[in-house]
Amino acid sequence: MKKYLFLVLFVSGLLMQAQDKKLTLEDAVLGYYKGLYPERLQNLQWARDKDYFLYKQKDTLFIKNTSNQIVKTFTAKDFDAKRLPRIQSFDRQYLIYRRDTFYVFFPWQGGKADTLYFPKTAENNDLDAARKTVAYTVGNNLYVATLRKTQIAVTHNQNPDTVNGQAIARNEFGINKGTFWSPRGNYLAFYRKDESQVDDYPLVDITVTPARLHNIKYPMNGRGSEEPGVGVFDMQSGKMIALQLFDKAGKNHYVTNLAWGPDEKYIYLAEVNRDQNHMWFNKYDARSGKFVKTLFEKTNPKWVEPEHPAYFVPGKHEFVWLSERDGFMNLYLYDTDGHLIRRLTSNKFVAKDIAGFSSDGKYVYFIGTGEDPRDNKLFRVELRHGRQKTLTAEGGWHSVMLSPSGNYFLDVHSNVDLPGKTCLVPTAKPKHKTLLFTAPDPLKDYAIAKPEMFRIRGEFTDWIYGRIIKPADFDPNKKYPVLVYVYGGPHVQLVQNRWLGGARLWMFWLAQQGYIVFTVDGHGSDNRGFGFESVIHRRLGQVEARDQMDGIAYLKTLPYVDGNRIAVHGWSFGGYMTLTLLTEYPETFTVGVAGGPVTDWKWYEVMYGERYMDTYKQNPEGFKQTSILNKIDRLQAKCMTIHGYQDDVVVPQHDIALHDRAIAKGVQMDFYLYPRSKHNVYGFRRVHLMRKILNYIMENNK
Repeated sequence: MKKYLFLVLFVSGLLMQAQDKKLTLEDAVLGYYKGLYPERLQNLQWARDKDYFLYKQKDTLFIKNTSNQIVKTFTAKDFDAKRLPRIQSFDRQYLIYRRDTFYVFFPWQGGKADTLYFPKTAENNDLDAARKTVAYTVGNNLYVATLRKTQIAVTHNQNPDTVNGQAIARNEFGINKGTFWSPRGNYLAFYRKDESQVDDYPLVDITVTPARLHNIKYPMNGRGSEEPGVGVFDMQSGKMIALQLFDKAGKNHYVTNLAWGPDEKYIYLAEVNRDQNHMWFNKYDARSGKFVKTLFEKTNPKWVEPEHPAYFVPGKHEFVWLSERDGFMNLYLYDTDGHLIRRLTSNKFVAKDIAGFSSDGKYVYFIGTGEDPRDNKLFRVELRHGRQKTLTAEGGWHSVMLSPSGNYFLDVHSNVDLPGKTCLVPTAKPKHKTLLFTAPDPLKDYAIAKPEMFRIRGEFTDWIYGRIIKPADFDPNKKYPVLVYVYGGPHVQLVQNRWLGGARLWMFWLAQQGYIVFTVDGHGSDNRGFGFESVIHRRLGQVEARDQMDGIAYLKTLPYVDGNRIAVHGWSFGGYMTLTLLTEYPETFTVGVAGGPVTDWKWYEVMYGERYMDTYKQNPEGFKQTSILNKIDRLQAKCMTIHGYQDDVVVPQHDIALHDRAIAKGVQMDFYLYPRSKHNVYGFRRVHLMRKILNYIMENNK
């Protein structure tokens, strides 16, 4: 009996000890590499042409059918490799993966492999797997490689100011690539840009002796911008033509959301004027390059920001267009002559993207928030009648992949409490799901408290959503210091109904040190609709800061919060918001750390900056009011700014000019530089960064 009692006590002691495990800051920052984020089925994807899916688990690659039966398995030995390759794409014949300077087309049901080569200097690779062809860039020129011919030059440009085959408009308007294969691979369309009117911005490479000038092209607010173009290369004839772009929008307009029509005869573009208040959706002849017609237009006195291409319905001359013309992103069905067939959805929530269609063209599937803007869900809409159905009823964050037929989807689901589960789901009967994998809680042995999610009323009585992280040993009778972590700008949502509420692990490390970590998503943040976002127009940081102060007012009603010890930290727009809060509400904060901050919008890029602020000449009062330089003399708290010396997004001029103004005003500030980092700090340097930030906050929040 005594032995049994001793064993029970011993085991209980081990469990208590395990659950009291502490995060180290290094583990928290490098959590993805340390196994502290939920495990997933790796390389999960559907075949391009069949309802088979694959994933890697441990040392085995599985191919399965929609009955969850194993069709085939592979180990590294099958690929004559030390470890399993990452499959880039697969179909009923080939598994396709990349090795160094070639793609391997591995015949997974037997046969001889094909190898597609490209040069070591290739960048921006765009593989047309069905045709075993790859487009890529070397320098500013575009090339194509096929199995028959190693390299075909698409462009022969010698002018360093002309760039071919790369993303344009600094990756705004949903642009993330520069090349677009036609549906049958007969043509390659590509973006090109003339940067001859764009200023050079000097960055300095300190890794050589002496240090070397590294000029980048950086279009600042109100100054010269790039001139866009679109080329089309005929794979059969080897000839290239340029689209004769729409002239009503001006030279420095934006050419976005390129889409091929299904018959390869036409290219469709959303084109936006430089003022970003007028969009034309245009149709071009892909063979001659001639402008055909404008299918429809949209104007808005604040801004117009198309981010999605036309999605063509299988087997029809119709496409789905995403528009927030009524205040929320909804779906509209058009024919290829530009006639609106019908509005498909009338939701008062945000549709984020199109997931695909059923192969018969009966249904379109889309990703949206649903009623709770913190969720991410899959919906189905019938194209003929507009009937809508939610396919992921459970609240939370659903990352989904639709099968080629549209009859199934893979659902990776998490929420604040759920690390993750992966299911195979039939679209016709979404309740009849097959569980493929449940992720264990990687933090079950750690002393970590669950994030608390809440909402409060912000500016204009709108709901704003927030998250509180408390120490695991929280005592409601104690008073805790607070770190307000802020972003506050467009296209970002920090508070989400996913594992840990979307929080980062370093926040839980700070909570271990006896802190409350507090975050709210105010006006301007993502997934709330155009009205909620656009109130920030021409006065960036003003409404957003008042939302943060509404959050802090709520904080101060909590009996366990020490209202005299509030710190603030953010990066990029969050760095700008940190400085805005410290200078607009100086009596509220004891310390702040601003990373990569904008300090004056006249030094920020044309595409983003002019959308939200207009130009310096159009909006002089707005620029004056929002410039941190004009109010740095209000600073009372301890403040450190941090910048990457190679930052090509928020260039170092922002931070250096701020400190120059602080010196002129007799204001004491601290500054830290990461000599080799760009807009953010990664790898082992990130551990150094977070230690620098959090130590500064804890040492000065007194």
